[in-house]
Amino acid sequence: MTVKTSTSPYRFDHVGSLLRPANLIKAREQYNSGAITYDELTSIENSEIISLIEKQKENGVLAVTDGEFRRSWWHFDFLGGLDGIEYYEKETGLSFHKMETRKEGIRVIGKIDFSTHPFIQHFQFMKQHSGDMNVKQTIPSPNMLVYRADLNKEIYSDRESLLQDTIIAYQKAIQAFYDAGCRYLQLDDTAWADLFSEEGHQKLRAKDLDPAEELKVMQRMINESIAHKPEDLVVTMHICRGNYKSNYFSSGGYDYASEVIFGGLDVDGLFLEFDDERSGSFEPLKFVNRKDLKIVLGLITSKSGELEDKDKIIARINEAASYVPLEQLCLSPQCGFSSTEEGNLLSEEEQWAKLRFVKEIAEKVWL
Repeated sequence: MTVKTSTSPYRFDHVGSLLRPANLIKAREQYNSGAITYDELTSIENSEIISLIEKQKENGVLAVTDGEFRRSWWHFDFLGGLDGIEYYEKETGLSFHKMETRKEGIRVIGKIDFSTHPFIQHFQFMKQHSGDMNVKQTIPSPNMLVYRADLNKEIYSDRESLLQDTIIAYQKAIQAFYDAGCRYLQLDDTAWADLFSEEGHQKLRAKDLDPAEELKVMQRMINESIAHKPEDLVVTMHICRGNYKSNYFSSGGYDYASEVIFGGLDVDGLFLEFDDERSGSFEPLKFVNRKDLKIVLGLITSKSGELEDKDKIIARINEAASYVPLEQLCLSPQCGFSSTEEGNLLSEEEQWAKLRFVKEIAEKVWL
């Protein structure tokens, strides 16, 4: 058994977003205030991303990302760039465990489609500057549009048309990333967490949605969106319970949706939160029924800089291996370090120490 698997995801991997450096934070503030132009901001982003690629290499990362340095939000920036979707300022933000987010969101203003998108150019820049490194592209899952956008019933009077148009837009987007050279694509998804607790079920019912039926819808949105993906494109999914300034949105184990998530999705790998009791036990992993499905255990928290007890993490990997063979398991932080531009409450050096820690544990377990 080796540390570096032949294809992504790797034994030690990361979700994608990374803390924004001070220079980039300042530049974005200057752009928002009108002090610098968009081209000037882009030039600073380019420089910081090139530096970030090298930092990832230095810290042992096997699949580099742009850290989501060009984004304000992990999901709204991509979704707001689709045809028929608008990014806008809302009256209230999202309610997290101890705080409210910025008052921004997305809404449907026309028929949903994918034509051109700045993220394609962003990926091409990464590909150009990453040498022979594998570049991972992260985008929000199609479920994030279906369950997080403000819908317009004058445009979509029936839900089936909304679902179909979203699937087609994602099929086009996936092909566009592939044509640009992407071979490692990750779908980030918090919608599944609506199924993980009774509180989440109640929120769905309040929208006249039945949790059992929505489980089928979420499965369909993933599987049909990737149904025509090229064979050599690895598609993973990251399931998250929220990540905003080291805070979370929801709690609950995978149990209710476990048969679908672990036995009914056509992805190549799953990045899963397992960093604390909010994520439940490993028992739902018993429904993994494919030998080619990689399970990336998010046992290292990205929400704080303190390093976990190495022996306890190794013990948890071994516990998970009682449900899924060790050769199918990988390790990563449980989420990104900066799902929004504000970032989590830790330093850049603590972030890099976390990633080196993941590598160190993986080498001990899988060598």
